Amino acid sequence: MNFHLDFPIPSFHQKINYSHSSFFIGSCFAENMSDLMCKYKFKTHLNPHGILYNPLSIAAALRRYLKIDFVTEGELFFANDCWNSWEHHSRFSNPDKQKCLLEINKNISEAHVSLKNTEWLFITFGSAFVYKKNNELVGNCHKQPQKEFSKQLLVSSEIIEEYKFLMAELKKFNPKLKIVFTISPVRYVRDGVVENSVSKARLIDSVHQLISENVFYFPAYELVIDDLRDYRFYKDDLVHPNEQAIAYVFEKFCTTGFDEKTSGLLGKIKEILAAKEHKPFNSETEGHKNFKATYLERCIKLQNENPLLDLSDEVKYFSL
Repeated sequence: MNFHLDFPIPSFHQKINYSHSSFFIGSCFAENMSDLMCKYKFKTHLNPHGILYNPLSIAAALRRYLKIDFVTEGELFFANDCWNSWEHHSRFSNPDKQKCLLEINKNISEAHVSLKNTEWLFITFGSAFVYKKNNELVGNCHKQPQKEFSKQLLVSSEIIEEYKFLMAELKKFNPKLKIVFTISPVRYVRDGVVENSVSKARLIDSVHQLISENVFYFPAYELVIDDLRDYRFYKDDLVHPNEQAIAYVFEKFCTTGFDEKTSGLLGKIKEILAAKEHKPFNSETEGHKNFKATYLERCIKLQNENPLLDLSDEVKYFSL
């Protein structure tokens, strides 16, 4: 009997390697993937607005980066003893208005530079539901009363139209840019189980109509929902994929998106990181000292062979 649905994932016809930089934007699943890319020494830039869920808020953020469109004082509001932005995650909230504004605009400026130079833009949609306050789009409700917002489910045509224009702007801004769409496997049950399914369906429909020569789709959603398909791969909230599921999706992503040389280099880096996590019974033994010396030599050799890698933390660790 087969209790596992393994389905083929088409490889990207253009491949990611360690000379490339990547820009991740979207839901918390984008953060999961970016964290692993960063862990394995890829150059990454993550969510300059903080976590965003809906396609329109993500598009609005990207346009701010393109134009270096700074947030003004008048766009902030005060609640929960902090100044906040309706466009931004609460990690930017601050009791000091100027500090809040400074951090927001610093990230916009840095994102502009990063987006100009990156090769791969990863966009992760979480939900097709959008919230508006006084008819203005809201990226984060900051735990304000729900009665202050109107809620709307986007239709596919709205998303497609928005992103056709946006992708043209992005390609003009950075001609070498390649875009990868993913749908977050996080289940937004607060919207309702049926409603979540409708929302995900509209997102999936939209991105598949946007795929082109330099626009890809990676089936993170399908890998969790259809391949793993078991609550043991979720956290206790039964909503967010757990570490095992995230690692599985990332493994599939590596197979799909990395070239052979990059995969081989990734394997060597994984081995070094596993050695770094090794906890000896006695760190003063000759055996452990030899172990560290061996891996120090490997780090230095790998760094010299691949100057774009940053193994300074590992070299420092094995040198002590």
